[in-house]
Amino acid sequence: MTEITVAALQLAFSADIDANIAHVSDLIREAAGKGAQVVLPPELFEGEYFCRVEDEGLFANARPAADHKAVQAMRKLSAELGIYIPTSFFEADGPHYYNSLAMIGPDGEVAGIYRKTHIPDGPGYEEKFYFRPGNTGFRVWNGPSAKLGIGVCWDQWYPEAARAMMLMGAELLFYPTAIGSEPHDADLDTSRLWRRAMIGHAVSNVVPVIAANRIGDEHGQNFYGHSFICDERGDLVAEFGAQETGVLIATIDLDRVKRHRAAFGFFRDRRPDMYGRLVQDV
Repeated sequence: MTEITVAALQLAFSADIDANIAHVSDLIREAAGKGAQVVLPPELFEGEYFCRVEDEGLFANARPAADHKAVQAMRKLSAELGIYIPTSFFEADGPHYYNSLAMIGPDGEVAGIYRKTHIPDGPGYEEKFYFRPGNTGFRVWNGPSAKLGIGVCWDQWYPEAARAMMLMGAELLFYPTAIGSEPHDADLDTSRLWRRAMIGHAVSNVVPVIAANRIGDEHGQNFYGHSFICDERGDLVAEFGAQETGVLIATIDLDRVKRHRAAFGFFRDRRPDMYGRLVQDV
């Protein structure tokens, strides 16, 4: 039997990057102590979710991966604990800015960068003001005994992204997230939709999904948590509600997942010759 133990973190963040890194680090140590080999913090854990407003002064917080405090701290921690930490951060690359993820391995090195492909734009989530659409393409990383596919937040709503990573060999899908209330509609609670979308990826690709979200009230915008880990059949094996702080952890039997994926036949029965419409503009 080939197994992998994964973890997702859920917590609130402040404007203090050092305090945020310390809190994330404490939870990562807890997860590693429970056997986690891959630990997923939420999206942009360096601070508050700044994209709720358009403020040109906030571009000053972006850094290249090599100089970013969150990336530097997670590199040290990965090397110390011998684990993988997919690390979301606000990246500056010359005059360009991205919502990026550094894949940090157990040697403390950055295996590469993924830049968020889908960039949302709406009340409370003004990401197009800050981020260019990613230019890396989807990425799949070698992990402990498995290939890891990682999308970032808005990517998680797109079945094309999940399927692309699967076709690149992903055996687990991870989604760091920052999502909560909708300022334009107080009655709209997307937490159920958010879970269902990713559980749909799990079922239609026969793959476990790990999702980490933030919690807390940030200037009236409430982040709803509900982080979870589900198995390849979409059954929840670990979950939080809207307020818990802590670590979700699960051990996944990769051999079982592989058998189930083969048995369902979704990849056997694909018809790429019929899917041309998917790559045409509307």
